[in-house]
Amino acid sequence: MLVDATLRLLREHGRQVTSRQIAEEARVAEGTIFRVFATKDELVDAAIARAFVPGAMVERLAEIDPALPLEERLVRAASVLQQRYRATFDLMAKVGLVKPPPSTRHAHDREEHLAQLTRMLVEVVGADADRLSVPAEDLVHRLRMLVFVGSHPHLSDGRLVTAEDAVHTVLYGLLRTPAPESQES
Repeated sequence: MLVDATLRLLREHGRQVTSRQIAEEARVAEGTIFRVFATKDELVDAAIARAFVPGAMVERLAEIDPALPLEERLVRAASVLQQRYRATFDLMAKVGLVKPPPSTRHAHDREEHLAQLTRMLVEVVGADADRLSVPAEDLVHRLRMLVFVGSHPHLSDGRLVTAEDAVHTVLYGLLRTPAPESQES
């Protein structure tokens, strides 16, 4: 409860949030914070770490209807990723982080999360994987990378990429007409 309240306040106030604000948000006495956490900074660090746990993103990806057309499924998946990335980037800016904080989680946990995310996105592709010119894992990797970069205001030069544009680029490219087939001599 304290961590969730702190995370909500960090998104608004950054590290300047006070223990009093946290107590009011969590509806507890201010002293309660210090019975659970040694310092406000320890609580802030726990809240920031919580922001990097996948949580609802996994649930939202699982809710995508496999009966929808491929492009619509991918746009929905890209939107989920984009919302997650933008919220994380905004929080990082608010609390002065330029990279994710050192994690108490092991590298294996991060790798497992990425593997789980890849599996879920491949499931979004579903039976349409046969229509792709690359394995579904390659498509979802490229989509995830484009959405990631396109969701960061500095990496995208301030020109954020929409979920629709990311999906369209990955599925169809940017050429008006297909490249001519090479002719053998």
